[in-house]
Amino acid sequence: IRKITPNGIVSTLAGADAIGFADGSGINAQFDQPQGITVDSEGTVYVSDSNNHKIRKITPEGIVTTIAGSTIGFSDGNASSAQFNAPYGIDIDGSGFIYIADLGNNRIRRITPESTVSTIAGIDESGFVDGTSATAQLNLPTDVTIDNLGNIYVTEFSNNAIRKININGNVTTVAGTGDNGFANGIGATALFDQP
Repeated sequence: IRKITPNGIVSTLAGADAIGFADGSGINAQFDQPQGITVDSEGTVYVSDSNNHKIRKITPEGIVTTIAGSTIGFSDGNASSAQFNAPYGIDIDGSGFIYIADLGNNRIRRITPESTVSTIAGIDESGFVDGTSATAQLNLPTDVTIDNLGNIYVTEFSNNAIRKININGNVTTVAGTGDNGFANGIGATALFDQP
């Protein structure tokens, strides 16, 4: 994980030049294909460590710890026993809730400040279906971001679409049709190619 100052100075915040998994300080820590990154208001960095199927935390001093994830799979619950499958995009809201695009599980997951992992949307079958959090289907969600009203926006690689999850857990399609292509326009008239 690298850092670039406003003056353009690049340094390594954490991680070694070897693939692996290790918590620790600075270059003593190891990652395997980190994909997503977000920073909270206090400068703590959160990383989706995709090939280790874990969510990691880096303090401003460069100390790396694992905050959620065990082995590859799918399981909600206590953060240390919860399972992810290639987590990608990650974001954090002002209350400290962390949201993850769990690519391989076709789900959007959440970690509470009390270290509990839950599923916000998606089921165990990939697809392109709007609906409630328990019925909606996603297909390879790659990134996630939260607006100031608590709505979650998701990019979907295989559905070529942008989806929205409102605060009640309802999933709708904001833009895209499921077909790949390039077109500007409103809602379903717009086309994306593997966003």
